[in-house]
Amino acid sequence: MKALANSITMIRILCSIALLFCPVFSLAFYALYLTAGVSDMVDGWVARRTHTASELGAKLDTIADIVFVIACLVKLLPILDIPFWLYIWIGVIALIKIINFISGFVVQKRFVTVHSTMNKISGLLLFILPLTISFIDLRYTAAVVCFFATFAAIQEGHFIRTNITSQ
Repeated sequence: MKALANSITMIRILCSIALLFCPVFSLAFYALYLTAGVSDMVDGWVARRTHTASELGAKLDTIADIVFVIACLVKLLPILDIPFWLYIWIGVIALIKIINFISGFVVQKRFVTVHSTMNKISGLLLFILPLTISFIDLRYTAAVVCFFATFAAIQEGHFIRTNITSQ
């Protein structure tokens, strides 16, 4: 039972890697994508319910999130018609996140992960976005996701600098 949450997180990593070998928007792609997403929602809940939450689990969760995002970007970026302004906005969010990562290490002498409500909302919206591409214009859905992600990144920086790592 002790390793269950981390095992669920590992499923996300394996599904993310497997995504790289599936045609985009195929049945296999959606199955792996949804499994990875559900595992992201379940692993933390299992860790809390079984009283097995740990610093290692939180770091593994962050690594799994990064692997999932990179796999999705590798598969989706080449086929999406993304406007230039959206690349700029995503770059700004990435820059804020990089600054947060560095300042977390400078301020707290460790790599800090913030699991705030806004980060979770941004993650959920980002997760839903590829599922909407076939029926909602990407410019609209991406603007909503970027708005929430920008707010979450700025809030994350505030939490890191004031030593608040969960909310």
